Amino acid sequence: MVEFRKYMHIEKYGNDEVQGIELGECYIFPKIDGSNGSVWLNNGLFQAGSRNRVLSLENDNQGFMAEMVKNGNLIKCLLDNPEAVIYGEWLVPHTLKIYREDARRKFYIFDVWDGLQEKYLSYPEYQPILNDYKLNYIPPLCVTKNANYDGLLNQLKNNMYLVKDGSGQGEGIVIKNYSYQNGFGRTVWAKIVANEFKENHSRVDPIYKKMKQMVEQEICDSFITEPFVRKVYAKIVNDMNGWNSKYIPRLLSTVYYDLVNEELWNAVKKLKNPTINFKTLSIITTQKVKEIIPEVF
Repeated sequence: MVEFRKYMHIEKYGNDEVQGIELGECYIFPKIDGSNGSVWLNNGLFQAGSRNRVLSLENDNQGFMAEMVKNGNLIKCLLDNPEAVIYGEWLVPHTLKIYREDARRKFYIFDVWDGLQEKYLSYPEYQPILNDYKLNYIPPLCVTKNANYDGLLNQLKNNMYLVKDGSGQGEGIVIKNYSYQNGFGRTVWAKIVANEFKENHSRVDPIYKKMKQMVEQEICDSFITEPFVRKVYAKIVNDMNGWNSKYIPRLLSTVYYDLVNEELWNAVKKLKNPTINFKTLSIITTQKVKEIIPEVF
């Protein structure tokens, strides 16, 4: 049985809740200004929701459910994927008046929750499924690794998705790193909203403005090799008489310790006295270990 599941709150980029989200592979999506909607099956019955409540035909949200129950492709997709909750933007008149008329009153999917795996599917996972059923979805503006502040602002300024010619830029962008969990252990996305950026751009943590040269990535790529990680892993297995996922924090912290303790001087010489952000180095170390031995995670 699938019940109403409220969509996550997307955090403002620069907040503590999404610190470090740009480190790793990021999908940058256009953010559109409509009404949040979701659809799913509950014991085989079609259900629809707004951001905060379950809808009915009698108590709808700007005609969203009434339109969705007529969408045969969408219903077929749910019947074939009964554990899914599909989230999207119902593009009806809202704050911004910039969208093309032919884009109105359509449902643009931006996320899919998989109830079996209890996670949001990544874009490469859900995109081919939605294609099979000819459903509308929001495509990424770009895919990048270790995004920097200037690059994100460039995507913000060039976001013209569904926007009428001559009407300016879109509402904003959403940053998704599918391997990211924040310091509180939650999967969460970040956003930059155009009008808020114009008013508040000076409030963003300066660390994000400086991340143009990712020396931390160079250090990890140069020194965290497969033999380096496998050696640490083998020692833990030997010490503990086997492997258990509860040893993952020890694996990550030991690799990071050995990197700093054994290789930092070599990195300083190789990169000619770079400025190193050790918090960033720690985050990228974790990503690198996961890339090298994904089977233990």
